[in-house]
Amino acid sequence: MAGHEAQPSLLQPSLLQGFPDRAPVNGPPLAAENPVARVALESSLPHLDRPFDYSVPAELAEDAAPGVRVKVKFNGQELNGYIIERRADSDAAAPLNTLHKVVSPVAVLTPATMELAGTVAARYAGTLSDVLRTAIPPRVAKVEKELLAGDFEAGVADLKPATDAHAWASYSNGEPYLQHLAKGGSPKAVLTALQGFGPDGWPALVATAVATVRSSGRGAVVVVPDYRDLEQLEAALANVLPSSDIARLTADDGQTPRYRNFLRLLSGTAGVAIGTRSAAYAPVRDLGLVVCWDDGDDLHIEQRAPYAHTREVLLLRAEQENAACLMASHNRSTELQRLVEMHWAVPIEAPRSTVRATAPRVLNTADSYEQERDPLARIARLPGAAWRAAKEGLERGPVLVQVARAGYAPSLVCQTCRELARCNACQGPLAVSSSSAIPACRWCSTPSPQWRCMHCSGTRLRRGAAGVMRTAEELGRAFPGKAVVTSSGEHIKASVPDAPALVVATVGAEPVASNGYAVALLLDGNSLLRRENLRAGEDTVRRWFNAASLVKPASQGGLVVITADDTAATGALLRWDPAGFASRELALRKELQLPPAVRVASVTGPRADVVHFSDAVEANAELASIAKLRKAGPAPVQLSGSHQVSAGTVESDAEVRTLYFIPYADAAETTRAMRAVKVANAAKRTSGPVQLRLDGVDVL
Repeated sequence: MAGHEAQPSLLQPSLLQGFPDRAPVNGPPLAAENPVARVALESSLPHLDRPFDYSVPAELAEDAAPGVRVKVKFNGQELNGYIIERRADSDAAAPLNTLHKVVSPVAVLTPATMELAGTVAARYAGTLSDVLRTAIPPRVAKVEKELLAGDFEAGVADLKPATDAHAWASYSNGEPYLQHLAKGGSPKAVLTALQGFGPDGWPALVATAVATVRSSGRGAVVVVPDYRDLEQLEAALANVLPSSDIARLTADDGQTPRYRNFLRLLSGTAGVAIGTRSAAYAPVRDLGLVVCWDDGDDLHIEQRAPYAHTREVLLLRAEQENAACLMASHNRSTELQRLVEMHWAVPIEAPRSTVRATAPRVLNTADSYEQERDPLARIARLPGAAWRAAKEGLERGPVLVQVARAGYAPSLVCQTCRELARCNACQGPLAVSSSSAIPACRWCSTPSPQWRCMHCSGTRLRRGAAGVMRTAEELGRAFPGKAVVTSSGEHIKASVPDAPALVVATVGAEPVASNGYAVALLLDGNSLLRRENLRAGEDTVRRWFNAASLVKPASQGGLVVITADDTAATGALLRWDPAGFASRELALRKELQLPPAVRVASVTGPRADVVHFSDAVEANAELASIAKLRKAGPAPVQLSGSHQVSAGTVESDAEVRTLYFIPYADAAETTRAMRAVKVANAAKRTSGPVQLRLDGVDVL
């Protein structure tokens, strides 16, 4: 369909009809060559997710190149878009509108990015515009002027080769992987790193791989979860590459630095892109390697539609551009284990002799030996073995204490009946922020100074769980005279000095000690494992390994104390066997046909709209040849601040969710059909909008 409106015309008399006839007028002269521009509009509306043709006026012929930003008129509105291609003619049946304006002559949308964005949109049943919004940063005119004026620094010619690869020699398949990269190959590998600090830590391993691929004349893309990992990676890369060859892409740096680095990569003056989620689309020339660090971190999931995961984007890009791939972490996700078992990727992991020499000793306070020595260890939050380990560790360096919750007392219960204390206004959970604070709701922030239990009418409260601030307060009293450092919430620390101190951090917020921690105490293990989530065990193991990797080796006195029941997850840390745990988890998922053994699609919205969407999907002709999809729902969804509706009395306007479990062999056709139904519903407005999400990690 062409983007077009009626052209203005001259009025000429008509003796036959008695009123003026509309005759076309000559518009502005068009471009002599390829006068038609195919434009992708910036619109999240599903039915506008296709190219539209516009005519190119002669005055814009030179600037209206493929990949540039433009403004067009569409249905009386001015919309932004990108030129996909220039053509000699159009297949539209109506006259074409002309391009309204070329915003910038810089072609920011490369053919490779366009192809990748289309593939990602198809995989997640989203729109091309939503993907391009993440892939291409907002325009900064001042930076473009610098590029057009030739003020960008020249490209790097003499790259330092990767000579320090001794850390890779400690891993099986490590040296062959680097040799393959150096020769221009494109190997695919899953790396299980042992340490998170020092010259042999994961930043040094990744930096060596990047320098190796740069020595072969190719570029690299490295994506990490947050700014702390980014700082470590950038410092490691500075040891093996010139700083002018590295470009950071992260929203935390601000629009101007981000766009300047984007244009440096686009122009070829930088060959290595590092950053957070959006860096996965960086326009690196002659891409030779894509790297993803800690793919199990939720920060790798885009928070806006189509909710793409960095890991999947990089896997698609590696296939599209025939680039090498390195998925690295301290543990192994079930998704990566699936790739290993399919022989798509080669595992790079340390042999047991290296693990014993590098990993810290791990002690579980819930095992039979410790239970015999300390019968109260199972119910104590800080068992005797953990207290003794912390006391001894403070004589040798910093001690890490990992807790599950932020705040002071993130949940309160009734002193009499032990029921969860809830807000009288919205039924949200009550919490206190300090020892002297008034209980307040975590959802609506309403204070409850005169709270009364709705179950037993009790008026006294007690802590249901201790947060990081309460834990720090208790440890400060238990170890008088010792420094206590906290890292959580909005006050996360990237690193701590190599001096005796108690470092209390929430899961995922552990700072790095330059020479490693002497001891790590992993508290609240049972709370993490008992979460109502399919990935509770897998995610807990990931967080444990990330914290334990910051501890010194056992040969230097490094010790990790874990306070959790004796489960398969605990055993994985005790044996230091992340691959074994991932293999076991994947086998169970395959048996039960749960992700990642299959793909999952969730449809969320008002009940009537979800039922209409599901009926349309199941009646779609494209799915006729596919075996009937395994379906669960519609079931009520508990949303923040909403009321719970029982399964038997679901209201018509209540939020419900239907799940589809899709075999990989049928995934492409099924997602294509779901995407078509979404487009048809939006165009015809036969029902309200629903949220269609593929492979969401929080839906089970």
